[in-house]
Amino acid sequence: MRLEDALKTTKFENEQHKATLNLLYTSYWLKYHMSAAMKDNGITAEQFNVMRILKGTYPKDMCVKDIGSRMIEKSSNVPRIIDKLLVKKLVERHPSVEDKRETMISLTEKGIELLKSANEQLANHTKEMIGLNEEESMQLNALLEKMRRSD
Repeated sequence: MRLEDALKTTKFENEQHKATLNLLYTSYWLKYHMSAAMKDNGITAEQFNVMRILKGTYPKDMCVKDIGSRMIEKSSNVPRIIDKLLVKKLVERHPSVEDKRETMISLTEKGIELLKSANEQLANHTKEMIGLNEEESMQLNALLEKMRRSD
């Protein structure tokens, strides 16, 4: 869908203004579709992100602070997300051996299986939803990274 149709306007200050709105709109569009795909697995997009981060270091545990630093959405309440994953028995929590003040988190076998299923479903969903080939995806990645170069 064209941005003009989605926002019902053709008035943009310039192409940079339109690109900014287009990026914001697309970000929310992606999150909506990703959340819908994750809902089928009984988890939220934020819970999926925490589990994906934990899988990246599996079988090693991670402390809550390190998980938070890797989140896509930096304002996420990581302890609350972990609490919900604990209730679903997708992660385990235990004190750090090195520093008793730190809480360590790890995926359970149930969490690993759910993550595998969610990743497959998301990959299939994303492939048909995105509609970009490999070269176009590389161009988009380069432009987005160029945009964030001041970070």
